[in-house]
Amino acid sequence: MCDLRRPAAGGMMDLAYVCEWEKWSKSTHCPSVPLACAWSCRNLIAFTMDLRSDDQDLTRMIHILDTEHPWDLHSIPSDHREAITCLEWDQSGSRLLSADADGQIKCWSMADHLANSWESSVGSLVEGDPIVALSWLHNGVKLALHVEKSGASSFGEKFSRVKFSPSLTLFGGKPMEGWIAVTVSGLVTVSLLKPSGQVLTSTESLCRLRVVALADIAFTGGGNIVVATADGSSASPVQFYKVCVSVVSEKCRIDTEILPSLFMRCTTDLNRKDKFPAITHLKFLARDMSEQVLLCASSQTSSIVECWSLRKEGLPVNNIFQQISPVVGDKQPTILKWRILSATNDLDRVSAVALPKLPISLTNTDLKVASDTQFYPGLGLALAFHDGSVHIVHRLSLQTMAVFYSSQAPGAQEPANSRPRPAGPAVHFKAMQLSWTSLALVGIDNQGKLSVLRLSPSMGHPLEVGLALRHLLFLLEYCMVTGYDWWDILLHVQPSMVQSLVEKLHEEYTRQTAALQQVRSCSLHRIPMKVLLCSLNGERTTLLFPHAISPPSKSLCPFSLNTPDKSPGDRLTEICAKITDVDIDKVMINLKTEEFVLDMNTLQALQQLLQWVAGFCSHQRSNLPTSCSPPDFYSPLPIPGRPCCPTSEPSPP
Repeated sequence: MCDLRRPAAGGMMDLAYVCEWEKWSKSTHCPSVPLACAWSCRNLIAFTMDLRSDDQDLTRMIHILDTEHPWDLHSIPSDHREAITCLEWDQSGSRLLSADADGQIKCWSMADHLANSWESSVGSLVEGDPIVALSWLHNGVKLALHVEKSGASSFGEKFSRVKFSPSLTLFGGKPMEGWIAVTVSGLVTVSLLKPSGQVLTSTESLCRLRVVALADIAFTGGGNIVVATADGSSASPVQFYKVCVSVVSEKCRIDTEILPSLFMRCTTDLNRKDKFPAITHLKFLARDMSEQVLLCASSQTSSIVECWSLRKEGLPVNNIFQQISPVVGDKQPTILKWRILSATNDLDRVSAVALPKLPISLTNTDLKVASDTQFYPGLGLALAFHDGSVHIVHRLSLQTMAVFYSSQAPGAQEPANSRPRPAGPAVHFKAMQLSWTSLALVGIDNQGKLSVLRLSPSMGHPLEVGLALRHLLFLLEYCMVTGYDWWDILLHVQPSMVQSLVEKLHEEYTRQTAALQQVRSCSLHRIPMKVLLCSLNGERTTLLFPHAISPPSKSLCPFSLNTPDKSPGDRLTEICAKITDVDIDKVMINLKTEEFVLDMNTLQALQQLLQWVAGFCSHQRSNLPTSCSPPDFYSPLPIPGRPCCPTSEPSPP
């Protein structure tokens, strides 16, 4: 069962819906330990759940949920013998990695591009060695969002390609696909997928470290891999390693190198030295940002979070050596060193951490731009606590930006500057993930329920309607450029925004080059329909749908040489306004058929869209109230927001 709740406008963080599985008996279905979940760029959520048989045997299940249709859940018997510890989507959102506590890794692929059909044909195994960290190799694609240029006309100015090398390349520079994993015993294993379908796997020890309780993986612009590890004790150092992957004589080769390590600051504070004995969370702030790491140390009742950054610092050299070697005096040597950026005060015990995926740089300049533009998505990370609350805190300063309390009514919030500590409820999130635009958050609690929270783009800051619309438009354009799904953006689109949003999106689209328009045309056609269907009720959908599909449909038809300033759609509107006769034959006499001829490839690509539009319009027209006479066939469409019969309620579809 899905309890769908339409969130109220203006909240910092509120509940979108909760999924409770009525068909699952608590005696047979139980949350897996540990819980794992992952959110793909297609807005598909994968999470784990165990199925207990009458003989008390557990079947490890992977569930795939489409956030737009949460009531339609697809379950996969994973065939993992031990608990699933990691789930990871690839960059396209069509493949999923799962790893377990027995060292088995499986690669799941969509069959026929269907979200309810999955198959696993390849994988790897480090027998008996639990996997603690897992990631796909980087494909070299990295996009940067320039928030300060959100008003520019070209997509190329708003979103630029960052120079970033793949983890491994084939002949011709094509990135090689594969994955990397870290085990409890300190082994790093890499599996490469050759074009022939063969899998090359190699395993190497990171160092003499023998116990790895926590690990995470990040990538550098030069094509190297950085692995962070901790043995679970805050008294021990957090160690970092550089991993280089290559193919030599048709074999995978792994080279490792130790990097500077760090000790958490709370262990050096005499007042807190023994207060937080265990490191419970270790994460890089981003997969492609190996210079910043987040650490959380905890006790049985409380936690503290620290943010660290790797910097180059000058190494002082004695004057004697500078006189002997003038080169040393001219160019001071540097050394890499970890420096703490920020730390929180004592918090309740942290149960889960979720990091943003929106590629916004976090330099001081970019932070100033974000403050000036009031663009906040991607600047916060989520912390879940054992008392049932969820906080969004700034990625660098760790200051609280938004608060949600699951023990209160849906959508209830508290001021960001005060956090009371009520008697902690037993229910709290054990696993969390942020969406790819950081406008939604999914959490799975210790009872197996799945909740989706809506995160406001303003993060509690007052925003004008025009500025909020501009931010949503900017993120929709980002999804159009990347091909990502935009369901989480539509959670924030109010009915009053729809027409302006669709018109501005089409206006920005027409300002692009012809080549880019052709590439992004399919994305543009899908957005207006989703905006309408996800944001409006039945009556307003009936009125605004023709307006939403009108601009992209007009742009498909070629312009006439006689009237280059008018599209065929404008010509048809002009003729219909002059001719009041309802006889279709008399109207067709005044039309030039060559203006309405589409290229065969375009027509074939739009076949399903045309069928869907025709069926939708027929359905809506058949559901018009009988007491309200439909408008004349050639009369102008009703004004959006002004129903033709205010006293009649439309029938539900």
